Amino acid sequence: MSKSLTLKLAVNGASHELTVEPRVTLLDALREHLGLTGSKKGCDQGQCGACTVHVDGERVLACLTLAAQAEGRAVTTIEGLTPEGADLHPVQAAFLSHDAFQCGYCTPGQIMSAVACIKEGHAGSDAEIREYMSGNLCRCGAYPHIVAAVRQAKEVMS
Repeated sequence: MSKSLTLKLAVNGASHELTVEPRVTLLDALREHLGLTGSKKGCDQGQCGACTVHVDGERVLACLTLAAQAEGRAVTTIEGLTPEGADLHPVQAAFLSHDAFQCGYCTPGQIMSAVACIKEGHAGSDAEIREYMSGNLCRCGAYPHIVAAVRQAKEVMS
């Protein structure tokens, strides 16, 4: 039987104390312990990007990150991308404007990756956007709309 860890996680600007097994992923901590279900469990192997969150402003795959690795770091999920009561984040608004989703399952991870892609300076061309968003899969095939949304959001965020 594994020994439990007590972790203090800063998620979406709020402090949370959790007691979890050492092998609990950040994704499972977010979904099962904190009730933040926006980050999706797609493949659970780091191949689809549905679980993308930001840790200290950088995108990570929450299914491949242990919750313990996030202790002392700022975690932002899709739920915390925009402060409560504020308008949509420019990327969220662009996704709506361009119908950059169909079933919506991948959308939270796509949005979190798109925000990082723009902030990292990798939204200079459609080819560059496709390259830096390639870790996020969309089974519905909304890729042209996603690229258009990232282009629009980049203009607003610049």
